[in-house]
Amino acid sequence: MSSSSAAPGRGDRAEKTTMRDALVAAAFRLFLERGYEQTTVDDIVALAGVGRRSFFRYFPSKEDVVFPDHERCLADMTAFLAAGPDDDEPVRRVCDAARLVLRMYAENPTFSVQRYRLTKRVPGLRAYELSVVWRYERALAEYLRGRFAGRRDGTLRADVIAAAVVAAHNNALRSWLRSDGRDDAEAAVDHALGHVQAAFGAAPVPAALPPADGDPEDVVVVVARRGAPLWRVVQELESVRGRG
Repeated sequence: MSSSSAAPGRGDRAEKTTMRDALVAAAFRLFLERGYEQTTVDDIVALAGVGRRSFFRYFPSKEDVVFPDHERCLADMTAFLAAGPDDDEPVRRVCDAARLVLRMYAENPTFSVQRYRLTKRVPGLRAYELSVVWRYERALAEYLRGRFAGRRDGTLRADVIAAAVVAAHNNALRSWLRSDGRDDAEAAVDHALGHVQAAFGAAPVPAALPPADGDPEDVVVVVARRGAPLWRVVQELESVRGRG
């Protein structure tokens, strides 16, 4: 079999990745030196040493070269949500899905910070970024709608939780980017998403309390509404024990 008819192998994929990375690197070098509006696709391909056709093979537009990994990340998120077991707690699942986006940013802090600064300066890129964020939110909402199907206000709950996850994630992400990537991004996002899980996640069954005064028959039972946040359950437990 000739090489031209062989299936694409690791070498082909590596070459495509190298070409793609070269175009991104050339684009950002020019964006930083000349400015985004002053840089054309012809400028980018000239610096990268390729033709215009090669650029548009990887990126539909100049805006897309600023956000080169979002399509892959969105696909990964969608696959992650689809692979979740039916008994997985849905709010925790979408929070974990949002962490995939964080990892994409954290893989290359220098690039992520550069993009953040560039996007702040260019209104067109801010609008493009909002459209990307909306696609993430829609993916989360569609998963949650499926999990909440048949429940009262299931669609509303799904949309509200998806928006909350995106807002919490982006708040922590922007804080990390403003630190020039020096702060602990994972800790910041975990803290922010913790608020979402506390507000909307299912409360776990509380662990058995130790017997009071050595009495093995002393049992505390607390009734909480479904979906009550953990802090509310703990507060009620402490209140009951204080009255005992």
